[in-house]
Amino acid sequence: MVIKDPQDIPKLASAAVTRARQSNGIVVAAGGDGTINAVAQATLGSGCAFGVLPQGTFNYFSRTHGITADLNEALQTLLYGTARPVQVGLVNGQIFLVNASLGLYPKLLEDREAWKAQFGRSRLVAFGAGLSTLLRSGRNLHLRIELQGATHDVRTPTLFIGNNALQMEQLGFAEANAINAGQLAGIMLKPVSQSAMLGLLVRGAFGQLGAAENVVNFAFRKLTVFQPQRGRPRRVKVATDGEISWQTFPLTFSVSPDPLLLMCPARLATECHNA
Repeated sequence: MVIKDPQDIPKLASAAVTRARQSNGIVVAAGGDGTINAVAQATLGSGCAFGVLPQGTFNYFSRTHGITADLNEALQTLLYGTARPVQVGLVNGQIFLVNASLGLYPKLLEDREAWKAQFGRSRLVAFGAGLSTLLRSGRNLHLRIELQGATHDVRTPTLFIGNNALQMEQLGFAEANAINAGQLAGIMLKPVSQSAMLGLLVRGAFGQLGAAENVVNFAFRKLTVFQPQRGRPRRVKVATDGEISWQTFPLTFSVSPDPLLLMCPARLATECHNA
């Protein structure tokens, strides 16, 4: 079915899962990482296999598992591929297949969508939007983080949680290996000047962000984020696979106990690993 209003995706995806369970079928999502996320949310834990027809700009999720943007090849995967369990990340019950974030990164995504509406969809437009966001940035988040039994108060422009080894490799983070081993990758930027932030953008473009001294990176299976201030719980914008929603502190990031049964190409079935 073709979806005209993105707000209809959860309801229609749930209906598709119900029909797939009744007919022993496969639930298939066609679109970018955000659309795939919404359909996967309904499919996770249902016992149904999940297939994708990638049509986005970056397609990190599908590319990680050898599913190309070529429609004929992607259809062959649905018909003749093998369902393999792949890792899913969670933030307060909301899944993410590629990444989740708060702070600067969600703002960057909002600006990128505005640029796409004006200039079209391309990687150059995405880079330009990111540059524009960084030039206007300056606000830091004040967070209290609980990790492996220890609590830390931090200030950071953005907290980024990765669940895609390919994306981490392209940015230059060794945590790509941790994702393949069943963990998530945490990335925080230290408070820096505007010029230093631009330097980090350049490093990211050349796959060297992981070596920057102003970046803190770590691997984990569960991370809880609180607001340090007492009083009424505060809401915050959280981006999951490019889609933004409001969530309330505390935020718990974790690896889902249930994997997603993804249809992988038959030739790569034995290599289909964590997202």
